[in-house]
Amino acid sequence: MKKILIVVLAFTFIASMALAEKKEAVEGVWKPKKPITIIVPWAAGGSTDQSTRVTAGELEGPLGQKIVIVNQPGASGSVGTKSCLDAPRDGYTWTAGAVKDLGTYKVQGLLDTTLDDWHLFLNVAMAQVVAVNVNTPYKTFDDLLKAFKEKPGQITVATAGVNSAGHTAIELIKKYAGIEYKHVTYDGGNPAVIACVAGETEVVTQLSVEEVDMLRAGKLRALAVLTEKPLELKDYGTIPPITKWIPDFKVAPIYFGIFVPKGVPDEVISTLGNLWDTVIKKSQKIKDFASERGAVFDPSWGDEAYRKAFPMVQIDAWLKYDAGQAVINPEEIGIPRP
Repeated sequence: MKKILIVVLAFTFIASMALAEKKEAVEGVWKPKKPITIIVPWAAGGSTDQSTRVTAGELEGPLGQKIVIVNQPGASGSVGTKSCLDAPRDGYTWTAGAVKDLGTYKVQGLLDTTLDDWHLFLNVAMAQVVAVNVNTPYKTFDDLLKAFKEKPGQITVATAGVNSAGHTAIELIKKYAGIEYKHVTYDGGNPAVIACVAGETEVVTQLSVEEVDMLRAGKLRALAVLTEKPLELKDYGTIPPITKWIPDFKVAPIYFGIFVPKGVPDEVISTLGNLWDTVIKKSQKIKDFASERGAVFDPSWGDEAYRKAFPMVQIDAWLKYDAGQAVINPEEIGIPRP
């Protein structure tokens, strides 16, 4: 009798567990059973690293699991992104960064992937800031433009490498202003900023999030922001828009976020989408991060995220194509000229 009771209880337990798992799958709820890894394909301290860590911290509680950030820089973000693509599609490995990078890897021949391979979960938008070492003679963006033209190819500019936001910024300036510059690359936005502060370069064109500490500390001088409106940076002041000097300069927001490769279980995406709607879009911590670091709080996911981020993908892809830095025509992978 005792053995029969044990068997009955065992079958009851198994049946209840199966029903619970079935209910979880039907409702699209994902409850991870182990820590999640986010591969940040840039160096620690940069824009992707900063925004990802804040966002991951907001997701750990609702998911009930630790999220481990692994920095794997290299080849303009493509090395770490490939590691995510190569990982098992079980939902436990994500990557992060700027959508414009993800959307242009294939154009440049860096990585065989397009936006169609990914689920996008965005947190903030950021703008590039043209800043100079405070010991340089450049007081305004006009001063710098004159120097570029008087000394073509001699003014040193630090960026996080080809495909980085900083490289896109100086290439856009080159396109619209007809200047030449000397490109000095680093393994991330933060190293590029530090290099400019140390005097290794005269100029840095990385994102506001990466430059803000050195601007406030008086180690860098901001000359222009690549937007149509001024950037009000807390505890620093107003940075004028580049359109003050180049009125026809075309800009679009650079959106950042977390990217999950397609092919993971559907409940992973539905759960993350729900968390974006109920947690991330209401996150005071991410709002405070954006306000403090000169970014724009604008979370979205799915089709909405794609629509918001795609304009900068177009600008960057065609900028590279027109400059001879692309290996294929962007139209071949569904990126029409803006």
